Order: sequence, then structure tokens, then C-alpha cells
Amino acid sequence: MIRQLVVQAPLDEAELAADALWALGVVAIEERPTDHDGVIELWTSVGDDVEVRVPWPMRWVEVDESVADTWRQFAAPVWVSERLVVSPVWVEFEAPAGATVVRIEPGSTFGMGDHPTTRLSLAAVERLVHPGHRVLDVGCGSGVLAIAAALFGAAYSEGVDIAPAAVPVTVANAQLNGVTVEVSNIPLSDVPGTFDVVFANILAPVLISLSEELKRVVARTGRLVISGVLANNHQHVLDALAPLRAVRVDELDGWVAVELTW
Repeated sequence: MIRQLVVQAPLDEAELAADALWALGVVAIEERPTDHDGVIELWTSVGDDVEVRVPWPMRWVEVDESVADTWRQFAAPVWVSERLVVSPVWVEFEAPAGATVVRIEPGSTFGMGDHPTTRLSLAAVERLVHPGHRVLDVGCGSGVLAIAAALFGAAYSEGVDIAPAAVPVTVANAQLNGVTVEVSNIPLSDVPGTFDVVFANILAPVLISLSEELKRVVARTGRLVISGVLANNHQHVLDALAPLRAVRVDELDGWVAVELTW
């Protein structure tokens, strides 16, 4: 049996609740609908030595470990476009000729490829990354964006994430796909240089807290793509990223990915 924390929050506070859980050092959060309109549950695992204090209703649930992984039985390839697909490594999948396949084992990280923010970000990878580019993925999770960038010809692809599990998972996934991704847990403030394309599929409060560093790592001719923000509530994030300006907004299931440039 494994012990899971369940936090129940209004939909319009889901970002804040998830951010509070990430701050506790969790490595994955699952969103589940409830029978109550406008309310969502966030399921995660927290170490026994972590004191949890959040302003939303919470409870502890004992879950059979084998049951917790039943979602794998229903996992399937996710088509991002006509030529880009993300496939779980345990699913037999024969890609058609000309398709780029990113094979992923998410482990305990965020980034299977099916979440709207990941799909929007992957579409931006396909559109923006060209051979020779330097690419940075902030909050890389399973490494899916950094790996896709390498498959599309990036000369250098790097991922950073505060979750310790992200490093071995990203390294393993990069090897599965036959590419090289530099990955670490160093803070964004310690990442040197600038990049042609920077991806940040992370929640609004974190985007705001990292705004100055995100601007620092975007080359003057480069692009920043942010996701993990709601379609009807992200202007405050764009304000924090000024003078970068939005040049494209793509929406999926209430989430958006915003492309910015100088």
C-alpha cells in the first residue's frame, strides 16, 4: 500500500493548490474530477517527514500500489500533429513513414504527452525548433520537450527541473530516443548563456517568480513559449514577462501556450 495526499480545490484555485504541492517537493500531481461542479482533486505522494499545511480541504488515502498504476493499461499514443506523436514505451506502436515519434517512460514525473499544456508545448517545438538551435526546457519533467527538440534537430538541448526524479528519467528517455539532452537540478539562475527557444510548461506563480531569469536566457532573436497557464487568466504572467511580447496564443481545453519574443 502507498499513502497518497488528496487536496480538493475550486477550479479557479487549482493552479495555486498545485503550486503549493510542488513547493512541498512532490514529483507528480494527478488531477481528478469530482462530483461537485467547479471542484477538482489533486492526488500526489508526499514523504512521511513532510508537514503539510494547505488552505484547502485535504485527506490521506491508502492506495494499493498495483492499482495506482492501472492507468498504464489505458495509455495510448498521443498525436500532436500529422507528423509528431508521443508514445508510452510499453505500448506497441508502429509509426507511419515520416512521423517523428517521442517514446516516453514518465516514471514519477510530469510529462507523458497527453496533458493539454504538454501537447501545446510539443506543437510549439515542432513549429519553432530548427536544426542548429539551442533549446532550453525549464521544468523538464520527463524530458519530453527537450527530447522532441533534439529529434527536430536542435544542436543543443537542455532541461532543468527542481524535482530530483526528473534527471534520471530524462536521461533514460533521451537514451530511448537516441538523442542527447543535458539535464540537471540546477536553478535557472545558474544556467549560462542564451537560447534560441526556451520552453516553460510550468504554473503561473512559478512563471512569475522566474520571469527575470526567463527573460535573461532568451536570445535577442529567440522565442519563449510558456504554458501551464489558463486561457482566461494569464495576463498577469505576460505583464511579468514584459518587455517580451506575445506573438501567438494557442488554446486547448482551457489551457494556453503563449509564444513571446523581444
